[in-house]
Amino acid sequence: MLALIVLVGLWEITARVMRNPTFIPPPAAVWHQLIQTSTVHGGVRGYSGYLLVEHLGVSLRRILVGSAIGVAGGLLLGVVLGTVSGIRLVVEPVVTFVRALPPLAYFSLFIIWFGIDETPKLWLLAIAALPPVAVATAAAVHAAPVGLVEAARALGASRSAAVRDVVLPSALPEIFTGIRLAVGVAYSSVVAAETINGVPGIGGMIRDAQRYSQTDVVVLGLFAIGLSGLLIDALLRAAENLLIPWRGHTA
Repeated sequence: MLALIVLVGLWEITARVMRNPTFIPPPAAVWHQLIQTSTVHGGVRGYSGYLLVEHLGVSLRRILVGSAIGVAGGLLLGVVLGTVSGIRLVVEPVVTFVRALPPLAYFSLFIIWFGIDETPKLWLLAIAALPPVAVATAAAVHAAPVGLVEAARALGASRSAAVRDVVLPSALPEIFTGIRLAVGVAYSSVVAAETINGVPGIGGMIRDAQRYSQTDVVVLGLFAIGLSGLLIDALLRAAENLLIPWRGHTA
């Protein structure tokens, strides 16, 4: 709380010194926009006809669907890359190539292919989320204890059973790290995903406000993204602690 008070105080002082709300809006202006975008005032509903919670809800739905597709694809691809060396030699450079591309680099291609509705946005978030999970899963599966795998096979376990019961449990901590990174990448790509026909959506709201130099709305949108991102990461941490209780403990 003390750090938060100091931060807001420095923000207020900087805004007063600059005396340019278009460059640095004061905290009161951002708070005013929070009230304005969250209510109906003078016949105007929120921002561009949608409340702030509705903008955020649409973006979170896009992130959830896109991340789920990317994580599922990354898990499947990572297990294959980690267990089949021949496929890993061929496919891993492609995954690394895609991971190095900025989202806007292939978003234009998706718009040409799929139009300007929801499909290109979901594809963008899915492709952004897939490489971190695939790389983390492949590395964790490849580094699974060989002795345990061989012991399971010696006891009659099939290859798929050994992967399911030995390799994946040992790889879960690294896989969850990849999932958290993937969701973070997808979240940071939502503004890019909503640059085209993104209203309703928190990224679309930010882009629209930027066109009209409404800096207070832009800052409000950034706070909404950051705070909801912290909440999502906390939920992922809780799921990680629940599903991997042995992480951080030695036998």
